[in-house]
Amino acid sequence: MSNPAKQDELLILLDQHKRILHKIAGSYGRTAADRQDLVQEMVVQLWRSFGTYDDRYRFSTWMYRVALNVAISFHRSEARRSRYLVPAEDSILEIAAVAPALANEDVRLLYEAMARLAELDRALLLLHLDGNTYDTIAEILGISQTNVGTKLSRLKQRLRRDLPRTD
Repeated sequence: MSNPAKQDELLILLDQHKRILHKIAGSYGRTAADRQDLVQEMVVQLWRSFGTYDDRYRFSTWMYRVALNVAISFHRSEARRSRYLVPAEDSILEIAAVAPALANEDVRLLYEAMARLAELDRALLLLHLDGNTYDTIAEILGISQTNVGTKLSRLKQRLRRDLPRTD
């Protein structure tokens, strides 16, 4: 992108919507380093793709679509790479995995449950938890609104079954 006005526009939009990137990275990255790398990859891809953004649509919708595609690709490559890693002692892994403390135990349990979901289900739940409407989620993920509702209902049932109750 060589147009300075477009560069400034993207930087302003990225600053306004940076929480989206961090939420996605938090759901798809296992360690702090993974999350940081993932945010950088998403920004690079958004930068490269900004010329294709159609401003008739909401920026956040387009950003979610690009960022989720990057996150899913990142997750797949990490899964392939982890098959060939040599196991390290727990003490080494604890030092390497310096993750920010989550707000509370319920949030930590939710993130752990989300990490066990399939890529599309994780993206769907993340978008729902972020307060997006069914039509926005459908547009971002490229599925029907009915499919969004059905999948969300099944995900909620699964989470109710799998997560411990903390009443």
